[in-house]
Amino acid sequence: MSGVVTAVSSNGEYSFTKTNRDSIRLLAGLGVEGDVHAGVTVRHRSRVAQDPTQPNLRQVHLMHEELFAEVGEAGFKVAPGELGENITTQGIDLLGLPAGTLLRIGGTAVLEVTGLRNPCIQIDNFQDGLLKRVVGRDGAGNVVRRAGIMSVVREGGVVRPGDTIEAELPTGPHRPLDRV
Repeated sequence: MSGVVTAVSSNGEYSFTKTNRDSIRLLAGLGVEGDVHAGVTVRHRSRVAQDPTQPNLRQVHLMHEELFAEVGEAGFKVAPGELGENITTQGIDLLGLPAGTLLRIGGTAVLEVTGLRNPCIQIDNFQDGLLKRVVGRDGAGNVVRRAGIMSVVREGGVVRPGDTIEAELPTGPHRPLDRV
């Protein structure tokens, strides 16, 4: 399974959106260099308030560009970085990957998929009604989260738009992604 990076984004301050960049540098065990969410322990404000010693399983946020077209059909206009992702992708089924998948990006970077992004009300603050488009329920009433995946950096490196992404599935049974 493979795909391509279409955009990379980061922000050194707490803000919902992230600025598109020519490249980002991933730091092993930390996240995106200079990004407010980089660190060994949690950086998201709500998680810091609960327990600031929790490991940071949300170092790098990836989102599939195909989602922008889907929400666009409902009248929403979303561009890379606007929903807070660090890496925007195309051609790879991020939401279908099992936990523990390794994503090899560009020449050296390796991310390990930890789970699904758990989107919050800030998405509606960005565009009213958008939250219902990225979080819903399936026919059985189960919550379905579509706002991307979270990962940790196993091997650092520079990531740029146009870099290829190769997914290496873990051995053993498929562990579906859950929110992190």
